[in-house]
Amino acid sequence: MPGWYYDKKEIRNSPSAQDALDFDTEMRYRKEGARFIIDTGSKMDLGYNTTATGVVYFHRFYMFHSFRQFPRYVTACCCLFLAGKVEETPKKCKDIIKTARGLLSDEKFATFGMDPKEEVMTLERILLQTIKFDLQVEHPYSYLIKYAKCLKGDKAKLQKMVQMAWTFVNDSLCTTLALQWEPEIIAVALMYLAGKLSKFEVLDWSGRNPRHLRWWDVFVEDVTMDLLEDICHQVLDLYSSQPTAVPDSPPPKTQSAPTPTKKSNNDQDKIETSDSSNNKAIQMTDMAPYQYQTFTTAPPPTYPSVYPAPSIPVTPHLSAPPPHISAPPPSVFPQFVNHPPPTFPPVTGAAPPFYPPAAPPPQNQRPFYQPQP
Repeated sequence: MPGWYYDKKEIRNSPSAQDALDFDTEMRYRKEGARFIIDTGSKMDLGYNTTATGVVYFHRFYMFHSFRQFPRYVTACCCLFLAGKVEETPKKCKDIIKTARGLLSDEKFATFGMDPKEEVMTLERILLQTIKFDLQVEHPYSYLIKYAKCLKGDKAKLQKMVQMAWTFVNDSLCTTLALQWEPEIIAVALMYLAGKLSKFEVLDWSGRNPRHLRWWDVFVEDVTMDLLEDICHQVLDLYSSQPTAVPDSPPPKTQSAPTPTKKSNNDQDKIETSDSSNNKAIQMTDMAPYQYQTFTTAPPPTYPSVYPAPSIPVTPHLSAPPPHISAPPPSVFPQFVNHPPPTFPPVTGAAPPFYPPAAPPPQNQRPFYQPQP
């Protein structure tokens, strides 16, 4: 099976980064796509396993493709559609699109193209090939419950710690932790964070051995404190990050040429060129009308033609049909074509009946109710 875990350097060198998309914008797109899957799944009464599986598909997909090529909201609907079938909670594609239409603005929903259903269905085949048909995904939820049952301490604080850790697992889907560590390690790290915040003290745990220094050594070995703190900080950064003023959608790949600006003076008018990339306000005329790749009948971007179209010579219509059409048919045909049909002798006598005649009744037949002499 393919390996789905990457280090931070590989995540920073994603296809979106190679496509000139900065890391902060990519992380924002991942967060928005994951949050969109969670909100859509919640509105459609899908379970937490289905939404989490869809988010993991989403993160894995963009380790092979760029956000510039595939719009994040179309990919999110496709991931949720596939996750519903995998987790045996299927939903119709049109219902997912209808729910997404209520959550997205007109500008964001325009990325679905002319036929949103066909767009999602076509992208599903690309998604399956991208994740190499590896559909089964494990999540930290089951490990969280399993580990909590082995801990001993104040039951009220234990319940509060588990609820807080469950919330952290939900929020961790908006990060790339699912691409970095196994679900067992994520569950241990977020239980550790929740225990610190809820002031839950682990007095003892099941299966304790003298060589186990901490409670998680029973379940996961060789987990250092630096690793746990790194995972905790990645989740806590979600709550401390401030929104930045960045464009909502990726800019087009093509850079616009310098546009002339006309300035008037008292003596004469001067025309200067200014690069549009240095301007803070981006004009809509400088951007391509369709920023994303679509798979349906959406028209491609149209640009003004610089060179005139070449003239195509037109062949005039024929004044008369060609010789092989206007020539008369041949007058001589082979003998096996024009000979008369064969004759058969007429049928004489009456035709036999369709059904055979009934057999004659047996002689000396007695009724079943008369005694035998």
